[in-house]
Amino acid sequence: MKITIYGKQMTVRESLKLAIEKKLQKFDKFFGDDAEAFVTCKVRKGDKIIEITVNLGGTTFRSEEECETFLTALDRAVEGLERQIRKNKTRVEKMMKRGAFVIDEGDDDEYIEEDEFNIRVKTFPFKPMTPEEAILQMNLIGHSFFAFTDSETGDVCVVYKRKEGSYGLIMQEK
Repeated sequence: MKITIYGKQMTVRESLKLAIEKKLQKFDKFFGDDAEAFVTCKVRKGDKIIEITVNLGGTTFRSEEECETFLTALDRAVEGLERQIRKNKTRVEKMMKRGAFVIDEGDDDEYIEEDEFNIRVKTFPFKPMTPEEAILQMNLIGHSFFAFTDSETGDVCVVYKRKEGSYGLIMQEK
């Protein structure tokens, strides 16, 4: 697995980089060399935050933890990722076998700060998938909504988590 570590408004010490690399090596059994891991370290109000995002063939696993020390945050974030992987292992394997998630050799995600409205822009390839697959992907990355291309209609749709715990689907009106 390729690991990219960076600090947000801080410099990541070499000892922390080594600890992150060692902890993430355990995921090689799940992902192999095809996966990419992005680790962000930051400090907010004295708390240490570690955010880990693992991308494999269009599937994203994400965990973020905030603790008193980076090592504790790292341990908890790794545990969270492992829990996600084990919980969704059979569903993700089934989708990958069907070819729902295809590795895209396109550009990496970009975050751009717009001056006037402070809008954070992120680009990513829209992969054709079913609403059920989009809900799984949304849950894996821990977001409350997810945009995707419907594999049956080709329309851009959005799934979202409703307050009572059910899911919603927004489709184009025809």
